[in-house]
Amino acid sequence: MGQKVHPIGIRLGVVKKHNANWYASPKQYAEFLLADLQVRDFLGARLKNASVSKILIERPSENARITISTARPGVLIGKKGEDVERLRRDVAKLMKMPVQINIDEIRKPDLDAKLVAEGIASQLERRVMFRRAMKRAVQNSMRAGAKGIKVEVSGRLGGAEIARTEWYREGRVPLHTLRADIDYSIVRAETTYGCIGVKVWIFKGEILGGMEQASAPTPVEEARPAKKRGPKN
Repeated sequence: MGQKVHPIGIRLGVVKKHNANWYASPKQYAEFLLADLQVRDFLGARLKNASVSKILIERPSENARITISTARPGVLIGKKGEDVERLRRDVAKLMKMPVQINIDEIRKPDLDAKLVAEGIASQLERRVMFRRAMKRAVQNSMRAGAKGIKVEVSGRLGGAEIARTEWYREGRVPLHTLRADIDYSIVRAETTYGCIGVKVWIFKGEILGGMEQASAPTPVEEARPAKKRGPKN
């Protein structure tokens, strides 16, 4: 059986960037990583209905900067910025350092794999037919400008006794092309019949040139020592 690599993980450093940007000493690394996981879990539970796609955590000097990508910034900001200020205080208390929160608005949510997968999962939880939900999501993404999209759902579809996997694809999704800008996400829908997994791949086009790479130093050829010859007979 073919083993599939994570579409985003294999492209890190090529056309994709990490969701965290900081450096730490070996003693602090585990502490910072645990704090990142706690912040992501906290924000995921707190902003469940705010259509959050990505959370970028940066640590310049002795403070933290968190950038939240969302399709509904008004829900996140609140009236006169009260909600985002309350959120900043809670995150600062959790991380035990000053925190700055920036909000990045997603202009086209139909081109974001996380938001598309959450939309399909929400429809499945409301007992919408899975084929209708898949086809609607694919049509909306292609209409928004996607080059290709693939949607896969697996579980007890429609309440069937035997779990199965169904998928629908339109356009092209070149998973083996590293320069291809592919967004991927997996979301779990909790229905009355059990959990249904929703996977979404969205191909937005190819990124020519990729990210800036650090130039490797040119190897220096070492001079070979001269061979010693023995005396002639």
